[in-house]
This record gives sequence, C-alpha cells and structure tokens, in this order.
Amino acid sequence: MKKLILGIVEFRRKVQAGYREAFGRLAVGQSPDTLFIACSDSRVVPNTFASTNPGDLFVLRNMGNLIPPCDEHGIALSDESEAAAIEFSIDTLNVNNIIVCGHSECGAMRALIGDRQKVQLPNLKKWLRHGDEAVLRLQSGLALDSTLSAHNQLSQVNVLLQIEHIKSYPAVRKRIEEGKLGVHGWWFDIARADVYAYEEPLNRFVLIDEVEAERLLEQFEAARASPG
Repeated sequence: MKKLILGIVEFRRKVQAGYREAFGRLAVGQSPDTLFIACSDSRVVPNTFASTNPGDLFVLRNMGNLIPPCDEHGIALSDESEAAAIEFSIDTLNVNNIIVCGHSECGAMRALIGDRQKVQLPNLKKWLRHGDEAVLRLQSGLALDSTLSAHNQLSQVNVLLQIEHIKSYPAVRKRIEEGKLGVHGWWFDIARADVYAYEEPLNRFVLIDEVEAERLLEQFEAARASPG
C-alpha cells in the first residue's frame, strides 16, 4: 500500500503533466480496438509487455483468463461479468480484435492440473470448472509444446479452449463471419518476458519477434482488406 500511495505522488510530480492531454481526450470517451483477456496474476501486466498507452486496450482480467461459454441466445451459462465485458466491447466499443492471453506459472492452471476438487477455496473451485475441458484435452494427448511443464502445457491448451468459449457468443460469431473481428491466442512467458502468438497452421505458439510481428501485421492487414 505504501508503494501505491507514494507512486501516486510520484505520478503527480513527474508524469501527470505529460499524460494530461491524453487523459483529457479520453475523458470524452474511449475507443480501444482490442479486448484483452488476461489472468489476474500480478506478474502479468499487458500495458507493460505490449507497450500500450491508456485507452489502447479494453482489459478483462480474472483467475486463469477463463471465459464461461453461453447458450444459443447469447446468455452466459454463469458468471455474467465476463459476458458483459464481451458484449460491451463488441456492441458498444466495436473492437476489431479479442486476445486471450495465458501465461507461464499460472496458479489457476496448477490448481487444475493438481485436481480442482482438492481446492479448498469454494468460489475458486467452482470458477475453475471453466478450465476442466482443457485438463481433459491435455490428458488425452493434446500438448502444443511437450518441452514445457504440465501446468504450462495446460495454460496453452486452456487459451485455445477459452477462444472456443468466446466464439460461442452469437455477437462474436456474427462479427467474425462479417470479417470485422479477429480472435487470437497469446501466451506470456514470465521468466523470459517473452510473448507468443498461437499460429493455427503450425498448431503451436510462436515467439513474437520482429519476423513474427511482421507476419501478424500482414495477416491483420489482409483480414481488414478482405470483404465482409
């Protein structure tokens, strides 16, 4: 708490003036182009590793970067907060992209791989059910990188599962079919501070370096130019 309070004072003294114009514009409204879904883990800071500014990302964070699926009417089967964020980002903010970002050494994934039923915290145990299918897939042999530890393998498989959950929302499917929305999977390696993007043709996460970044940008530009 002390660090937070002193940080605010430091912000007012040295940083605020440089941001005042930007925040002045943001006070009128926000127009981020990406819904960024990440874990609540304090080590995962999207604005830091993606070098983004205030207003660039609409961020949804929770334990394990999980998204409850919905029914055919677009109503979440539970936990309406995540569904509300998806609805708002799509229908009000008109985001062009959704990114699900998992990460290494995730406590939620450790709890899942170690048997969710053993979790002592009742609400956490119930919440983690949205990752149960990822455990089953990993146990059936779906591993994207066998060099990783089991909980990190699960973290990557879980990203793909949550993308499927997101695509269960009618508004998301409609935007994808119209060519107005892309849904992407990323993975953050805490120890190396590296970010990886899931490449479906390769069925693995690829390090976002200069070469991969150029390829991703070309894909985004091609998707934007295609009719839809």
